[in-house]
Amino acid sequence: MTTVLTAVSHHHETAVVAAVGDAPGLTLVRRCADLAELLSAGAAGVARVAVVSADLRGLDRDALRHLAGHGVRVAGFVDPADEEGERRLRQLGVATLLHPGDAPSAVGAALAGLAEATTSQPLPVAAPPVDVGPDAPRVRTPVTVVWGPTGAPGRSTVAVTLAAGLAGSGVRTLLVDLDTWGASVAQLLGMADEAPGVAAAARASEQGTLDVPGLARLAPEALPGLRVLTGLPRADRWPELRAAAVEDLLRLARAVAEHVVVDVGFALEDDEELSYDTAAPRRNAATLTALEAADHLVAVGAADPVSLQRLVRGVQEVAVRPAPRPLVVVNKVRAEVAGPRPERAIREVLGRFAGLEEVRMLPWAPDDCDAAVLAGRSLTEVRPRSPLTVAVAGLAAELDPRCAQALGSTRHGRRRRVRV
Repeated sequence: MTTVLTAVSHHHETAVVAAVGDAPGLTLVRRCADLAELLSAGAAGVARVAVVSADLRGLDRDALRHLAGHGVRVAGFVDPADEEGERRLRQLGVATLLHPGDAPSAVGAALAGLAEATTSQPLPVAAPPVDVGPDAPRVRTPVTVVWGPTGAPGRSTVAVTLAAGLAGSGVRTLLVDLDTWGASVAQLLGMADEAPGVAAAARASEQGTLDVPGLARLAPEALPGLRVLTGLPRADRWPELRAAAVEDLLRLARAVAEHVVVDVGFALEDDEELSYDTAAPRRNAATLTALEAADHLVAVGAADPVSLQRLVRGVQEVAVRPAPRPLVVVNKVRAEVAGPRPERAIREVLGRFAGLEEVRMLPWAPDDCDAAVLAGRSLTEVRPRSPLTVAVAGLAAELDPRCAQALGSTRHGRRRRVRV
């Protein structure tokens, strides 16, 4: 027998109970009065399937993720004439829908099949493929996450310059700021930090109303070919970025651009949840979810001894996470902190203590970075021929073959900025 929970509004209560009660192979174990009772019953493991209605108060993507985490598969109950309710359930990820008047055998087969499935969530919808060239195979839009340990190694500077370099090479790029500890992309690019950005996108995703056009509207162009989804204006708003919403946001981001660059926070711990007896928001959920969704990971550390030690430990911690193998980048390389031959010394240290044989170096360019911050523009616009800009362009070419084809182009230095 397949055990079933129901949590529907009073409009559908009678119809749902009748449908489940008459269906063969189903046992209705609890009729939940609201979402809180449903989540509690799901966590207790009393049933394998839940039937919810589109108008259930508080139903959102995070609630469905919570149920899925406890092995409860979710089906929706909606009137055929309620197109808006059906659309909302499908956007939330509810793939199995029941309707008033469905035959008992059909209801029983649908819920029994759902209980046997590995997940109630549909597979992510693939974003439109992107051509690398006229005769090249079609590939999925890549997501590159830029991460680094604590200590301001230059994560955001690398992320912004990388995204601007991709856009300057003709690759339509979306830059997403998911740093829940100190978002700074908006300030670096001279954009208003009061813009809706990721907070609005996450809210829309939780309610099942976020789609590709809506995400594009929330990410204006900061320069030709580069859209930016700005971060949280205040760090204390981190509970707004929940894992389910971030996962959905990044899935849709693949359809907005040809390459997605994500700037994330330094912390990788997920032990906030251990402080609660029930499910609660996790501050680092955005970072961990982005790492899991990434196709490429750029790990940025600074060249001084303290930062290198943090980089070594950070790379070791990332290695046990569900994330791509990191492409290690050492930023702010200079003789003053690493000796007369800093590149060689850094490679020897990282090779000996971390087993890192392939390390990319970015030169120390404080004057160029200061000029870019003062102007509120990217390095590719302010200092297109800076050694740091050129080095990051080489990094972009490693990550995206379309950028490699345009590596010698200087057109990004001639583009005019579009103010937002």
